[in-house]
Amino acid sequence: MTKNFEQINLLLDFYGSMLTERQRSFLEYYYEDDLSLAEIAENEGITRQGVRDAIKRAEGQLYQMEERLGLAKRFAEVQKGLREIDEAAESIYECNMRTGLSREINEACVKIRFLAGALSE
Repeated sequence: MTKNFEQINLLLDFYGSMLTERQRSFLEYYYEDDLSLAEIAENEGITRQGVRDAIKRAEGQLYQMEERLGLAKRFAEVQKGLREIDEAAESIYECNMRTGLSREINEACVKIRFLAGALSE
C-alpha cells in the first residue's frame, strides 16, 4: 500500500471527525504515527488484512467526501490566492519605494500583507 501522507492528512483535517473513531484511529496510526499494518493489527488484536481493509475503506470515504464537498480543494485555492495577493502587495510596495514614496500606498501595502497573512493561518 502506497502512503499518500500529505493528501490523507489534509483530508483528515477536514473530514476526520466524520469518520468512525476506529477508522480515524487506524488512519492516524498509519499516516501520523507511521505504524505498519502488522503493528496496528497486533495492537488492535485483528488481522493485518482487517487493518488494510479498514484503512482503504476510510481513505475511500475521505476521497468521496472531498469529491462531494470540495473543502480541501477550496482551501488550497484560497491559500494560493492569498499568496498571490501578498506577492502583489510586496511588488507594489517595492515599486513605491523606487519611484517616489507615497505614505498611503506604503501603509495600504502593509495592511494588505498583514491581512493576507492573518487569513492564511
